[in-house]
Amino acid sequence: MATETQTKMKALHYDGPFKVSVKEIELPKILHPDDAIIKVTTACICGSDLHMYQGRTAAQSGLVFGHENMGIVQELGSGVTLLKKGDRIVLPFNVADGRCRNCEEGKTAFCTGVNPGFAGGAYGYVAMGPYQGGQAQYLRVPYADFNALKLPPGTENEANFAMLADIFPTGWHGLVLSGFKPGESVAVWGAGPVGLMAAYSGIIRGASKVYVVDQVKERLDAAKKIGCIPINFTESNPVDQIIKHNGGMVDRAVDAVGYQAVDKGGKKEVPNVVLDQIIMVTRPTGGLGIPGLYVPADPGAPDEQSGKGQLLISFGKLFEKGLSLGTGQCNVKAYNRYLRDLIISGRANPAFVVSHEVSLDDAVDAYDKFDRRVDGYTKVLLHPNGPLN
Repeated sequence: MATETQTKMKALHYDGPFKVSVKEIELPKILHPDDAIIKVTTACICGSDLHMYQGRTAAQSGLVFGHENMGIVQELGSGVTLLKKGDRIVLPFNVADGRCRNCEEGKTAFCTGVNPGFAGGAYGYVAMGPYQGGQAQYLRVPYADFNALKLPPGTENEANFAMLADIFPTGWHGLVLSGFKPGESVAVWGAGPVGLMAAYSGIIRGASKVYVVDQVKERLDAAKKIGCIPINFTESNPVDQIIKHNGGMVDRAVDAVGYQAVDKGGKKEVPNVVLDQIIMVTRPTGGLGIPGLYVPADPGAPDEQSGKGQLLISFGKLFEKGLSLGTGQCNVKAYNRYLRDLIISGRANPAFVVSHEVSLDDAVDAYDKFDRRVDGYTKVLLHPNGPLN
């Protein structure tokens, strides 16, 4: 616990493209009666953190990364009534006020009150509001009563519960966006953490078949281990592979890759390739879920149009097939309570995607290795205040 005389804490500091460092910064303070301060027990490194790390966004030096956070409540504003000191909580990556029109309708990823001029807020993410991230020893939680999800006390299921901040709900959301119903077949593009969570959600929810498309053997092996059918897109056209194996098109498809998709050779970025393939692989009147990240501006895009977020896709085929399409960030609060209870009951163990757990002091090395996809780095958990007891 921070002492009364302590004024500084350690945090991961963005210095510029491919440069992060651990620095001492000011401890967060209660700024509003609805705030809380937590001691961070676990914060995840997310694939979307790499977009900033690589200089593919407008992120400025000084930003503290970390939108997947959990910890122990240390201090409460006078307006917080549902939490108490010592509570163990996990936070949606969405910062939401709980009182705007979108929040009232459950669309907390698109809160209009926490980040004026932009629909949605998040911890430690460029353009997502003035909220420092949780890859630090302590974190300020705005609108704490609304945003915090209580967890059982102790340290059990720490890695599983950490997945509730983003990737487990986001993978589940991808399936929901597609209009999935139990018994249907699903194809998921991308076997990173979100893609594996979308595939895992399909298994949990009763899909008849789940195909997972990627090129990395370890990722495809992980998909196979949870009962999915792996498809390596470097071997041949993944649409043809799936249709042949399935005896026809699938009912639903999920894009968990986003705008940095690569071609068959794995070297050239082709931002529209996955979108085109999920259109082609899905049966007429089927559905597409697109939780993969797309941005309206990309400084590192391969061409001018992509740099504006304008992509050429087979819209005529989309129309001809009468496909439904859902996209956008996940409204984590719509799912996290139920997914928490699946974990507590033993029905879900999403931490199978975690590859490494490291200290904050090792975060610089972890970012480098995660970015280069070496030494099996796929999903990294940081413990900013040291190992859990």
